[in-house]
Amino acid sequence: MSQQIAFITGGNRGLGYQTALELGTFGANGHTGPKVIIGSRDVTQGEHAVDNLRAAGVDAEAIRFDVTKSADRQAAYDLFNSKYGRLDILVNNAGVAAGTFPGDGPEHSAIDVPMELLRKVFETNFFAQVAITRALIPLIRKSPAGRIVNLASILGSLTLHASPGSPIYNAKSFAYDASKTALNAFTVHLAWELRDTNIKVNSAHPGWVKTDMGGPQATMELSEGARTSVTLATLPPDGPSGGFFHLGKALPW
Repeated sequence: MSQQIAFITGGNRGLGYQTALELGTFGANGHTGPKVIIGSRDVTQGEHAVDNLRAAGVDAEAIRFDVTKSADRQAAYDLFNSKYGRLDILVNNAGVAAGTFPGDGPEHSAIDVPMELLRKVFETNFFAQVAITRALIPLIRKSPAGRIVNLASILGSLTLHASPGSPIYNAKSFAYDASKTALNAFTVHLAWELRDTNIKVNSAHPGWVKTDMGGPQATMELSEGARTSVTLATLPPDGPSGGFFHLGKALPW
C-alpha cells in the first residue's frame, strides 16, 4: 500500500494536533506513517503546527479550513482529489463547547438555551461534520482501508445521562451534549450504510483532556486523550465499525 493520506480537522492545536503527531509518528496499520493534512481556520497557526510536526518527523501539511464553510469543504475535496485521488483517514475533530463547560449559563439548560446558540453549536458539531464527511466519502471509498473517526464525547451518551449514579448524570450541558448525541447517531447510520465496504466509522470519546476546552483541571494529558482517535483511525480489517469507544472500551449510546 502506498503512503496513507489522513485529514484531521481542527488539527493545529489541542487534541487535533496531538492526533496528527501520534498518527504521523507511529504510522497506520503497520505501514509508514501517513501524510497528515491538518485543517486550520488560521493558516498561520496551521503552518506553525506543521513546522512542529515536521520537526517531530511527521509528513505534514496544513490547509485553511473552517468546517462550517461550504467553500472550504469543496476546496478540501478538490485538493485531495487532484493531488492524491483518495483519502484514507478522516478525523472529524473540530468542534465547539458553546461556553464554560461544564458549568452554569443558558447553554447548559434545555429550557433556557437561546435557539440561536443551540443552532450555532449544532452547525459546528453536527451539520458541518455531516457535510464534510459526505463531501469526502467518494474519495474515502477509493481507499483500500478507509477510516472515519467522529470526535464525540461521553456527554453525548443518552444512557449515562438518564442513569442516576452515572459519572455524567449531573453534568448536563444541553447544547453541547445534544450535538454530540446527534453526531453519534450519524456514526451509527453511516456505519450501517457502509457496512458492505472497507470503510469503518466509529465515534471516539477522548476523555477529559487538558485542552482549551477541557481546561487545566482536566485529568488526562494530551497524549492519552489522542489515543482513542489514533486507535480508531488505524483499525485492522477485522476491527469494529459503528461503535462508541474510549481507550479500547465500548461506551453506551
